[in-house]
Amino acid sequence: MLTTAKKLSSVYMKQISLVVSTPSSSPFISSSPFLSFGSSISIFTIPFTNPRGTQFLNLNFQFRTMASHVVGFPRMGPKRELKFALESFWDGKSSSEDLEKVAADLRSSIWKQMAEGGIKYIPSNTFSYYDQVLDTTAMLGAVPPRYSWNGGEIGFDVYFPMARGNDSVPAMEMTKWFDTNYHYIVPELGPDVKFCYAYHKAVNEYKEAKSLGVDTVPVLVGPVSFLLLSKAAKGVEKSFPLLSLIDKILPVYKEVIAELKAAGASWIQFDEPTLVKDLDFHQLGAFSHAYSELESSLSGLNVLIETYFADVPAEAFKTVTALKGVTALGFDLVRGSKTLDLIKSGFPSEKYLFAGVVDGRNIWANDLASSLSTLQALENIVGKDKLVVSTSCSLLHTAVDLVNETKLDEEIKSWLAFAAQKLVEVNALAKALAGQRDEAFFSANAAARTSRKSSPRVTNEAVQKAAASLKGSDHRRATNVSARLEAQQKKLNLPLLPTTTIGSFPQTLELRKVRREYKANKISGEGYVKYITEEISKVVKLQEDLDIDVLVHGEPERNDMVEYFGEQLSGFAFTANGWVQSYGSRCVKPPIIYGDVSRPKPMTVFWSSLAQSMSKRPMKGMLTGPVTILNWSFVRDDQPRFETCYQIALAIKDEVEDLEKAGINVIQIDEAALREGLPLRKSEEAFYLNWAVHSFRITNCGVQDTTQIHTHMCYSNFNDIIHSIIDMDADVITIENSRSDEKLLSIFCEGVKYGAGIGPGVYDIHSPRIPSAEEIAERISKMLAVLDTNILWVNPDCGLKTRKYTEVNPALSNMVAAAKLLRAHLASTK
Repeated sequence: MLTTAKKLSSVYMKQISLVVSTPSSSPFISSSPFLSFGSSISIFTIPFTNPRGTQFLNLNFQFRTMASHVVGFPRMGPKRELKFALESFWDGKSSSEDLEKVAADLRSSIWKQMAEGGIKYIPSNTFSYYDQVLDTTAMLGAVPPRYSWNGGEIGFDVYFPMARGNDSVPAMEMTKWFDTNYHYIVPELGPDVKFCYAYHKAVNEYKEAKSLGVDTVPVLVGPVSFLLLSKAAKGVEKSFPLLSLIDKILPVYKEVIAELKAAGASWIQFDEPTLVKDLDFHQLGAFSHAYSELESSLSGLNVLIETYFADVPAEAFKTVTALKGVTALGFDLVRGSKTLDLIKSGFPSEKYLFAGVVDGRNIWANDLASSLSTLQALENIVGKDKLVVSTSCSLLHTAVDLVNETKLDEEIKSWLAFAAQKLVEVNALAKALAGQRDEAFFSANAAARTSRKSSPRVTNEAVQKAAASLKGSDHRRATNVSARLEAQQKKLNLPLLPTTTIGSFPQTLELRKVRREYKANKISGEGYVKYITEEISKVVKLQEDLDIDVLVHGEPERNDMVEYFGEQLSGFAFTANGWVQSYGSRCVKPPIIYGDVSRPKPMTVFWSSLAQSMSKRPMKGMLTGPVTILNWSFVRDDQPRFETCYQIALAIKDEVEDLEKAGINVIQIDEAALREGLPLRKSEEAFYLNWAVHSFRITNCGVQDTTQIHTHMCYSNFNDIIHSIIDMDADVITIENSRSDEKLLSIFCEGVKYGAGIGPGVYDIHSPRIPSAEEIAERISKMLAVLDTNILWVNPDCGLKTRKYTEVNPALSNMVAAAKLLRAHLASTK
């Protein structure tokens, strides 16, 4: 019997209580480190002999479920193992087998980590070689014709060109995943797409985990959210109703479900995050229809519908709680606190509630006492056996493991929890709910939270006062944009269709090595400045040789566009390995804003002035805007986000004015993440846009008319906030355009008037593909059809940091050639 129990414990790593009774004695309890997961059941009756003769030993397992769940887990690895394996494979330095081996090792370690951490419902199929929506597109065989797929199982030769493009075809569009800094690949669909089951990854990963002794919950992007996150393919009317395809994709989902059932799956998770958005009656009806159609296929499976990132609206809550064949519902109770009221007003008695009380979007330690109180209240509503402790969303959006942070300030470190620590928090809450509260762990948690609240390093009264004073003012430049552009043109004397780049140039291995060695004190300050100066000089000469009109210094001194500034501002802390996936193999290391923010000294003036001294052409001073610094950081949660943003804006304002005093006449303040922070509910958008746009205007409201303020935005849907973009009152905006099939231009076709300078990107820098001059010229011509000639700029979609010089040089050369071709054409038509 004990051998059997030990086998159970090796799989589940939980605690079991044995209630042993004999005919001659009262029951006694023996605690053993074995698993239990239900109510008291008599499993074995074993004969034994004692002095009174043969009797029988009844072993009854009595237990409370320690039900815990994780929506998803980071897949890059604690040291970015997947990133380096992907890039090695893409560069032809390793084989597909090498890549698959790294991936398998990562998956195995993740599943085992969760199993050993006491997580009961462990997700599989949350790992991806690039993106989970792209995985679903491949699963459905929805490959755009340009990738020349001829059927069969989709492999890397089709999968990666869809994500990245290649020499002959462009990549699929990439855009932000809701309001996160993660990007997904947008499916391209239309009435003629022939769906078929073409990518068996979900089933293969379930079997892989099972072979390792871990029974998982396979995760699929839900059918309705998949369609709502898609777009009409090129050549298909933009008004094409994507939800009309629901009955065409459900047969594939049924095939996947059937294979998972045959493989032994007992649970399946459908991620339907679009349920938190403002959906109309028709869209909500699609959920009811889809899951009604899947009901017979799902019979015999426990089905979890998972939502995240915001409150579920009342009508959506009503819809999802009534879905047929659904066993459990998961809600984000961190960002969706109002959902609690809906649950309290009525939750189906037959369904499980997966309560997302551990934050998957930030790195602060959970308030265990508060979360436990919430869970206990929910337990009274849904029942003790129907409540599961979960994360608010996938832990994909947080850093991997605090253990790897050996140099992080110990006080700040005590305030944090990365993904690995959040597993511990989930399990601790589940155990506490089951009556096995770890008092030492809860006490340490309470002490850390008290420390954070009382620490003098968190609050700066002068900064608080300065930020508070901003709320009553508009902070606009005194002159309108058309007058400013006229004054700037007299000073800068730029040609028609001026060319520029977004800011960064390739970050070579040698350059990164020099920065690392400088930080490790292996290179002197003098040696470092000499190297960076030479690097800037090369980039300036390259741009002059290419005949680019407005130059950049290439940012060789910068590790990341947010981290670089955070390192020079007060109130920020930094990690060594706190990497978070942004897209594909691209990872960012968000700073941690723990306290009030200020700028002790100038941050960029030295390098910008140095670069300007190397050329007579205008040199852009390059800054990251306050909203982007905020949205691309792990932000303190003890005050409203807008208050932190105003503090950052004041710091950037100081930098802008110092750059102007140093003779920098063009200053770019990137707000790449402005759209990203837009709330998912329409009712909350205006408040966010008001303070976000105000924050940007604060940074540059004091400069002269002749100082040209640029901003940049990338990879998001901007059409619905175009009026807020205009209200930012920048002189020039550069914006992603090429990868989304010139979607941005449609807003101008519809009559929106834009009087400032604008540079819709003319080529996609996230693909290794080099566009020809003719292709770029054609793109510029499309822009000229809807934009005035005198406001149009020519530039790439984004910075060139991730590209190689062998790609950058010819692409920029073709870009300049295209601009000159169009200039000549415009001159001849006059």
